[in-house]
Amino acid sequence: MNPVQIRPAHLTDETTIYQFICDLEETTLDQSTFQGIYRQNLINPAIHYLVAEQQGNVVGFVSCHVQLLLHHGGKVGEIQELFVQSLVRNQGIGQQLVAALKAIAVQEQFINLEVTTNQKRTDTIRFYEREAFHRTHIKLVYPIPS
Repeated sequence: MNPVQIRPAHLTDETTIYQFICDLEETTLDQSTFQGIYRQNLINPAIHYLVAEQQGNVVGFVSCHVQLLLHHGGKVGEIQELFVQSLVRNQGIGQQLVAALKAIAVQEQFINLEVTTNQKRTDTIRFYEREAFHRTHIKLVYPIPS
């Protein structure tokens, strides 16, 4: 197993992360829209983008959006995306990405670090439960008609 380095994402990681998110969502996203959002979020101090790099290649990505929430009385970080390339899964890379976010959460004094995932992603749910996340909420979604 090759060593993994966790670091903040850079502008140069955009194409790789675009492909990761398309793979994660099992669709092809509009690249121009993605690019605008990625670049805006990359400079937002309330959004953390981290990548896992192995032998000079980006093999994983995690994003965390931080909000000051009234009902929590403080900062809450929410993992929005976590992706590890299939060829390097089960090597602890996802755990390292989450551990790096947990360290940021402690440093920035979050109240909670949260994640929401689709209920069909049973492997993902098991992963987060192994990482000491607890099922406490049910998320309801209202799709806005276009």
